[in-house]
Amino acid sequence: MKIGILTSGGDCPGLNAVIRGIVLKGTTTYDLEFVGIRDGWRGVVEGDFMPLTRHEVKGLSKVGGTILGTSRTNPYEGDRGGAENIAKTLYGHKIDGIVAIGGEGTLAAADRLAKDGLNVLGVPKTIDNDLRATDYSFGFDTAVNIATDAMDRLRTTGDSHQRCMVAEVMGRHVGWIALHAGMAAGAHVICIPEVPMSIDEIAAQVTSAHDRGRAPLVVVSEGFKLEGMDEAYSDKGLDAFNRPRLGGIGDQLAPLIEQITGVETRATILGHIQRGGSPSGFDRVLATRLGLHAADAIVEGAWGQMVAMKGTDIVRVPFEEALGELNTVPRYRYDEAAALFG
Repeated sequence: MKIGILTSGGDCPGLNAVIRGIVLKGTTTYDLEFVGIRDGWRGVVEGDFMPLTRHEVKGLSKVGGTILGTSRTNPYEGDRGGAENIAKTLYGHKIDGIVAIGGEGTLAAADRLAKDGLNVLGVPKTIDNDLRATDYSFGFDTAVNIATDAMDRLRTTGDSHQRCMVAEVMGRHVGWIALHAGMAAGAHVICIPEVPMSIDEIAAQVTSAHDRGRAPLVVVSEGFKLEGMDEAYSDKGLDAFNRPRLGGIGDQLAPLIEQITGVETRATILGHIQRGGSPSGFDRVLATRLGLHAADAIVEGAWGQMVAMKGTDIVRVPFEEALGELNTVPRYRYDEAAALFG
């Protein structure tokens, strides 16, 4: 049996560890053959494949990014897109199925292809940790560690100048990175998409911290909306799935905070630095385990499903479950952190 592996959507630490886990177990335990699909769904549509053996995956668990490349291509667009054309391409290369490693957009495309008769298996990937069907996604822990380190650095320069520092992190619909990194770094206020706040509420927390002699740290998710905003801030157009490219809310908040509080305020957008570098130990182990269990699922014909983490176990769930509600931050978790604000 020959299986194609692709990584699609935003890159994140741990993708290479998944690829390594699938290939090593698939080749040594089940005698499977693998090919890499270049640049996500683009490679599927265009038939752009590469060999994927033990040689290509050696030492990959510690390497960030993805050796296969990635894109935000929609497999149903273009002259060669669509399930029928893709099925012909796979048949021509004697590929029996696809393992799609990606987030919400990637898995939605995988689900549609599976319903159209293709053999597709999913592995969840998102630094936002926003897929409800898995308790944790690899890449999240690394992103939190990177963001925490950056905030620690911002606090030292903020302390030196008695400034308020605004740190913007990723998080389109959910605030897990902001919540965890903000708590770890001792933020004085955390702004997440699930909990709208007014600029006056934010300014009050900044003033409270500043009056106690602290240099306030404000952490904000890119998808956060101030009360009165209809949509998250975006001035960068749309991606391939017609979603706004977010980023910049931190730059919008900083002058408002300074204007209201009188405290000099600076904003830093961490952006793609959160996606880069080597995965943490936790993410290396989680990604590898997902890859190992994906190899089992291939052999057992568990198409139309994805592997996921429940508690400390790796299980399988249907795509529909993965694509239902987002894994949002529950209010009680936010209230825990809010006790530390100001």
